[in-house]
Amino acid sequence: MLHKEFDSYDVVLASGSPRRQELFSAMGIPHRVEVRNIDEVYPNHLKASQITDYLALKKAEAFDQINNNQIIITSDTIVWFEGRPVEKPLSRANALEMLESLSGSVHEVYTSVCFKTKKETRLVNDCTKVWIDKISRTELEYYVDHYQPMDKAGGYGIQDFFGYIAVSRIEGCYYNVMGLPTRLVYQNLVSLVQGKTKD
Repeated sequence: MLHKEFDSYDVVLASGSPRRQELFSAMGIPHRVEVRNIDEVYPNHLKASQITDYLALKKAEAFDQINNNQIIITSDTIVWFEGRPVEKPLSRANALEMLESLSGSVHEVYTSVCFKTKKETRLVNDCTKVWIDKISRTELEYYVDHYQPMDKAGGYGIQDFFGYIAVSRIEGCYYNVMGLPTRLVYQNLVSLVQGKTKD
């Protein structure tokens, strides 16, 4: 193991997202998954990263009993477009409407990650700009019918067909668009376990 300090910690990824779980495993971080359902409602006045910060923290607060060796990690991602959040689609028609609005434009993807231990709560966030080429209705319908837009912020995955044919450019972390700013997560986790080890 790259960082043996992880041996003495119970790292809990509190996310049902298969993409976040895949990225955690790819980073070589030993962890287990435990999801606690919350009402993902936030105050209307919040904007952009304020929304994801609020929800990531709210998800962390669902873990009220934490052991000394535990690190709870929660996360939230939204697409921010034309001054409003674009979240997960509720239906096929809603997914098509979302993707048509993003077609031929630029949007931002915000992800916030909360690290909660018995002694500390740490919140970080990242933003990636994404440029989308114009995509036809036929291509959009193919995407919605053959992939899984319902569990993705903005209704698309940069790592699948939509990303292959429609994303022309990004500015920032690619993995942030998948739902996890891996560099930030890795650096903060290492900092937490090494800092605790020194105490």
